[in-house]
Amino acid sequence: MLQSLHVKNLALIDEAEVNFENGLNILSGETGAGKSIIIGSMNMALGEKASKDMVRHDADYAFVELIFHEQRSELIEKLKELDVFPEDGQIIMSRKIMPGRSLCKINSETVSASLMRSVASLLIDIHGQHEHQSLLSKKNHLKYLDDFAKLDEDKAELREAYHSYQEKKRLLEEASMDEESQARELSFLQFEINEIEQAHLMVGEDEELESRYRTLSHGRKIMEAAGTAYEMTGNAMENASSMVGRAVRELISVSDYDETVQTLADQLGEIDNLLSDFNRDLSGYLSDADFSEEQFAEVAKRLDEINHLKSKYGDSIEKILAQKKEKEARVEQLLNYDAYRSKLEAEYKAATAEVKVQSDILSVIRKKEAKTLVKEVTQALIDLNFLEVRFDMRFETLDHFTANGIDDARFYISTNPGEELKPLEQVASGGELSRIMLALKTVLAENDEIETLIFDEIDSGISGRTAQMVAEKMKQTGKNHQIICITHLPQIAAMADTHFLIEKTTEGGSTVSNIRTLSEEESIQELARMLGGVKITDTVIQSAREMKEMANAAK
Repeated sequence: MLQSLHVKNLALIDEAEVNFENGLNILSGETGAGKSIIIGSMNMALGEKASKDMVRHDADYAFVELIFHEQRSELIEKLKELDVFPEDGQIIMSRKIMPGRSLCKINSETVSASLMRSVASLLIDIHGQHEHQSLLSKKNHLKYLDDFAKLDEDKAELREAYHSYQEKKRLLEEASMDEESQARELSFLQFEINEIEQAHLMVGEDEELESRYRTLSHGRKIMEAAGTAYEMTGNAMENASSMVGRAVRELISVSDYDETVQTLADQLGEIDNLLSDFNRDLSGYLSDADFSEEQFAEVAKRLDEINHLKSKYGDSIEKILAQKKEKEARVEQLLNYDAYRSKLEAEYKAATAEVKVQSDILSVIRKKEAKTLVKEVTQALIDLNFLEVRFDMRFETLDHFTANGIDDARFYISTNPGEELKPLEQVASGGELSRIMLALKTVLAENDEIETLIFDEIDSGISGRTAQMVAEKMKQTGKNHQIICITHLPQIAAMADTHFLIEKTTEGGSTVSNIRTLSEEESIQELARMLGGVKITDTVIQSAREMKEMANAAK
């Protein structure tokens, strides 16, 4: 269940924290007080699109955090499959919205928004005030049935069979070649196979060659540098050794005339000796060095040959050889093309039969489960003041296979005596759609593993006796699920196990929204406001008190 919501710097909310309870949690307040911001903040924390405009004008960021607590082992296993590991059953989902970016976290670990949405789909179901419009789309009707019947495993088997069927169909279509095309492809394949064979590749050869190339290329650079140094210091026409020797002789020729010159001549003589020793050592190193220009050229040439093949057939010798095997298999197919086509036709026929079997099995299950769904939704609709309602689900068979089977299904309804059943989108009004969606949601909830359901003004367009019946249905659902409902109807608010008030105030020249838990007496005052509007009289308060007492008795 959802334990708490923490919001900071979001739209009109400066900072607010809400601790939700089991059962029916009601949120009410004046129009514009910020009720929609609460649902919007939850959606943001659950990975939905976040707008930077939601950040308060005087803040650098907005922050939303949801804390869930789950002990059900099957749900915890599903979370682990998503690499989410609850800590003592606790899952903390948070989002920080900053200019130009947002940061999503689950249990303090940064995650993607898509993972947030995947985790949210296991924990919470948010039904917005416009979501009932999805009932008007026929493509959603089959999804509702599949959710009710829990057909995930059956659909997974069908998808696997369908993908196999699609692949066999593709291969068979690609196998429609005339003799000229076959000969042309065969010739090209044989050229490529010969090119690979003539290279006499060995696995691991490229790595060994690259290692040798690096060693040899460094050796070559060393030899070039050492050779240049030898030329400059002792082997060229004008080198350092000969020039220093000449300089020594010049100084010695005049050293008898000046002791300082004698000292300088001695120093330069030592340099001359050191340079001569250096040249002998360098010459010996060059003579002993093991570098073969020819060997370097051979290694470079072989590497070029292998890299050329890599550019055509794969980035490793293993992949090149695997490509060769694939091409040889294709050559075998082309040389025995008629047998190959016959084999594909047999495989396609078998795949078609399998996808048909899986589609038929799923269709039978759906039609059986649809009867149960229709029966339960019909009863739920009666509970919601559709007294003469008839509800049905009708099936048609597609003329082609899909990954979702061969069924095309649609809800039909009649809300008045004597009227024939018609497609849902042709009959229901806005208020009726809200109740139909609520009926469907409550039926699905009984079969759903999601514990927390959120309804955002799903009661729009209803009043009076119908509102009372909607309240009772919501309260009934709250016995087995945590319900969080934003409402403007006192009949629904009276049923609250926990009642929250969202109100707008002015603080320091700024408008802010706050949310707080109401006591029993405060809840009665809020019901009176919802009943009486601007002027709340003692009579209105008494009516609110009676409404609350009746709701408590109904619990």
